[in-house]
Amino acid sequence: MNKNELINLANEAKEKSYSPYSNFRVGAALLTKDGKVYQGANIENAAYGATICAERTAAFAAKLDGVDKYSAIAITSDSEDFISPCGSCRQVLLELCGEELDVHITNGAGNVKSFKLKELLPFSFGDKNLNG
Repeated sequence: MNKNELINLANEAKEKSYSPYSNFRVGAALLTKDGKVYQGANIENAAYGATICAERTAAFAAKLDGVDKYSAIAITSDSEDFISPCGSCRQVLLELCGEELDVHITNGAGNVKSFKLKELLPFSFGDKNLNG
């Protein structure tokens, strides 16, 4: 699957966002090494701490399905600015998907920037720090 197809699936997921408070829709599409895609959208809650981001929705669904090998994630929104994973999502993606995960972020105009997760979370703290 190419990057543009993954972005299209993230846009499709964005349409399922539940964001009545912020009106800030986010979609994610997480690609496994074997070619399966898990979609996620942000789901808000009036108790804001109970809100979950699109990236974590996708990652948790994949984990529940027993997946542990990933290649890329695409993240989309309606924002004019590029949308990148928040700190919590970066940490979860590191833990579940690994620092070599390709991360494709977009802006509302459809422009794309791509990074390795380790570029978005330098000097990360993960299992390697606990099992030393």
